[in-house]
Formats: sequence, structure tokens, C-alpha cells
Amino acid sequence: MSDQQLLRGTAIMTAAIFASKILGIIYIFPFQAIVGLEGLALYTYGYTPYTIFLSLSTLGIPIAISKFVSKYNTLGDYDTIRRLFRSGLVVMTLTGIAAFLMLFFLAEPIAKQILNPDELEGGTSVADAVFTIRMVSVALIIIPVMSSIRGYFQGFGMMGPTAISQVIEQLIRITFILILTWLIIDIWGGELGTAVGFATFGAFVGALGSFAVLTYFYRRTGQFLNDQNVEKQQIHPEQTKREQKSLPEIYKELIAYALPISLVGLAIPLYQMIDLFTFNDAMMAAGFTQAEAINYFGAYGQAVHKLVLIPVTIATAMSLTIIPTVTSAFTSGDGSKLQGQITQIFQVIFFFTVPAAVGLMVLAAPAYGTLYSIEDVHIGAPILQFYAPVAILFAVFAVTAALLQGLNRQKIAVLALLIGILAKLVLNIPLITWFGATGAPMATAIGYVLAIALMLWSVAHFARFDFTSVWKRFVLITMFAAVMAAGVLIVRVLLEALTGMDTKMDYVLVTVLSVITGVVIYFGLTLQTGLAQRVLGHRINRLIPRRFRS
Repeated sequence: MSDQQLLRGTAIMTAAIFASKILGIIYIFPFQAIVGLEGLALYTYGYTPYTIFLSLSTLGIPIAISKFVSKYNTLGDYDTIRRLFRSGLVVMTLTGIAAFLMLFFLAEPIAKQILNPDELEGGTSVADAVFTIRMVSVALIIIPVMSSIRGYFQGFGMMGPTAISQVIEQLIRITFILILTWLIIDIWGGELGTAVGFATFGAFVGALGSFAVLTYFYRRTGQFLNDQNVEKQQIHPEQTKREQKSLPEIYKELIAYALPISLVGLAIPLYQMIDLFTFNDAMMAAGFTQAEAINYFGAYGQAVHKLVLIPVTIATAMSLTIIPTVTSAFTSGDGSKLQGQITQIFQVIFFFTVPAAVGLMVLAAPAYGTLYSIEDVHIGAPILQFYAPVAILFAVFAVTAALLQGLNRQKIAVLALLIGILAKLVLNIPLITWFGATGAPMATAIGYVLAIALMLWSVAHFARFDFTSVWKRFVLITMFAAVMAAGVLIVRVLLEALTGMDTKMDYVLVTVLSVITGVVIYFGLTLQTGLAQRVLGHRINRLIPRRFRS
């Protein structure tokens, strides 16, 4: 693949991932307006175990298929590509069905572990949770196969099918969720449990749309690739006269590469799974009723979590694009290039996530009231204040794990993940018992700090990377974010005094004007000092008026 194709493919994938992530975040605002915090909690009860079972059913094999298709395409071993792809579809079909059956029949034990039937007083029931888990489990039948087809295309450098199918999948899923829940609750007067159950079924409906898109592309281009590869084999048979690997050998290599990636990709869902099984009991130990705990979990597990993920989207997209360049520099032994690339990566991450996290902390109440119900601000705002800084940790973890993958040190990332998960497991119940719902993000933060500390040490050790310049830049960015926070806080307090914060529009007005103030202060400081130009490149000057340039 040429550099131009690589850059084009990276740009397409980054845009698609960003669009898909943003769509996956913003739909939660109207969805919460329909189902409330109780509905969000029920939705999370279904989706969190589903995410775990999905990762277990694929084991990262679709990602590995992409790598190995590319590898064997370069070697001219097209027969291995065909065997790998066809067997991969069979394997993913079987593991998907197995995962579906396991989750379907484990739905009741999982629901009973989450909810205490003796403490329920109306509202969400164990039966509702069972129905929700079983409805979302159906998606496991098709998504692993669909992921393998995406990996096949990506292995040939064809990012378009994956990008388009991802966006189509999200659009169909979100449209299905919002329309059906609105019809069931507001038009037909149905039960909340029924509406949320069908909402999770949107994962299967979206997957069907994505599968249709991928099938269309495969019929157009997949057969062409196969024919082209057969033709090359006939013209250059000497390229393929090598000992062929057996499928067990191929899969051994695949899993050795893919399993660490798959486990690290489960970081956030694994932390959420711990919350899923411990949050309600810990909240009740702190003196809350189970009904109150369910509402707090809805705010924490979905409403606030989606806001915190907004600054992380850029890190997620970047983590997928940095691996090839870091691997190339590390393999070639180009230390100065590697130093520059890693420094630039962390600078960009901090430049965007630090001010965004600080802004969410300062504007927790008006931001939550703007995007969700103002009646629930007393629940969601305190959690958001504590959870917002964790966005920085999410971003750093994603990027550092990708760096370790590029350095071929995936096992260290897995070890770091396990250390963080253990800390979360040990601390979650005590912290929630002592501090209420805000204890959950505290435990998450501690777990991520421990994991990141080990990962950063590993990057410094194995890449011989000096973090001094990154640390200095982080301190400078944090100082600018602090100045921004002070300005935003002043504007927020004045506006709250003027408006009284009695209506939804009051919250919207305070949030919008405060955000504008923060953007002007932060970018004004970074542009005047030249920080923005150093981090983002001098092309940023084209986007700003001449009088604001440094």
C-alpha cells in the first residue's frame, strides 16, 4: 500500500470512527428525555454484559484478520487469504451463536445479581432486566461475522466499506431506538421495560443494515479481488510455491496477536461491569433505596458517561492511526523520530482533553441540565464533577496502550489493565459506601492512574522516551485551562444570578455563553503564546484572524 493510500485510508477511518462515536453519544440526550434515568439504568443493564460477550466472541480476531490479510497479500499467498477469510466467517459464526446462547440463558442470573428482588418497590423489575439482556443478545449472532468482513476489506487497504458500514449501522440503530421507544411510551402507552428492551434490540437491526452494506461492497469488489489474486498466482506461481501454514497454525498466530488487543479494548466495559454488579448494593449500604440507586446508576452509567466520552473520541480515533508510524520508527531504530511522534501524540491529546475535562467540571450543573432533565441535575451534576477528569485518563490510556502495541509490548498493556481492574474491584464498594455515587468514578480514576503509571514507565523504558517535554507541555496546558476555568466560573455565577436557573432555557443560555467564554479564553491564550501552533502546526493560522496570531 502506498503512503498516499495509507493516509487516505487513515483519514477515512478516523472520520468514520469520529462520526460513529459522536452519533453514539448524542442520541442519549433525546433517549433520556423519553425513558428517564430509570430507563437509562435498565438500558445499561443490558448493554454492559453484551459488550463483554461481544468481545469474548471475537477475541480480536477481526482486527488480526486485517493484519494477516495485509501480510499474506504482500507475500502473494492468496490461497492462505481465502482459506483464512472463509474459515474466519465459520469461526465467527460459531462463536457468535455460542455467545448469544450463553448471554440469553445467563440473562436471569445476571439480572438477579444486579437487582435485589426483595428491595424492589414497583418500577424496574428483574423481568425487565432479563428481557433487555435477551433482546440485545440477538445481535451477537451477526456482529462477529460482520466484523470479520470489515477486517478482510481493511487488510486490502479498503477502508471505505468499513467506514460507511459503521456510520450506517449507527444511523439505523439510533433511528430505530428513538422512534420505537417514543411510539411505545408516548403513543401506545406501553411499559418502560418493553420500550428499553426493544431499544437494545436496535443493535441487531443496525447490524443487519451494516451487513447489507458490507455484502454489497463484497459483491462489487470482493470477487474482483479474488479473481485478481488468482490471476497473479497464475502469472507468478513461483511466489506461492512456499510451505503453506495449516489453519491451526494461522489461528494460533492470530490469537497471539489479537487477544491482548481485545482485552485492552475491553478496559471501559470491564470497569462498567464492576459497577454493574456492585453499584446498587453499595448505594443501599450507604443508605439509599434500590429505586434511588437505579436512578443514580442511570445518571452515572449512561448520562454522565456519555458526556465524559466526548473529549475521548479524538484519542480513540488517534490511537488507531498512530500504530503504523510508531511501529515503523521503532523497528527502524529511528529514536529521534520516535521521540518526536510520541511527544506530538501526547501534546494533541492533552491540548483537547484537559480543557474539555476542566470545562465539564466547572459547568457540570448547567451542562447536565441543558442536555438532560433539569429535575435530575441534583443527581447528575455532582457525579459529572468527579467523573469529568477521568476523561483525561481514558484518553491517555487509549493512546498509551496503542503505543505499547506499536512497540510490540501488548502484554504489558494487559498487565496494566488487570492491575487497574483489581484496584477498581477492591475500592468500588468502600468508596461508594463512603461517598455515595461519586465514589464510583473515584475508584475508576484510581484504577486508571495505576494502569497508566505502569504503561508510561514501559514506554519510557522500551522506547527510551524522555517525558520531560511532555510533562512541561502538560503543566502549561493545565495552567491555561485553570485560567479558562476561572473566567468561565465568573461568567457562570453572574449568569445564574441573572437568570435564576428556573427553566430549561436558563440552563441552555448559561451553558452556551460559558462555553463560548471558555473557548475564547483558552484558544486566545494558546494562540497568543504560540502553543496552539506548536501542537497543531502553523496551518492553524489560516483559520484565525491575523490580529489573533502570535
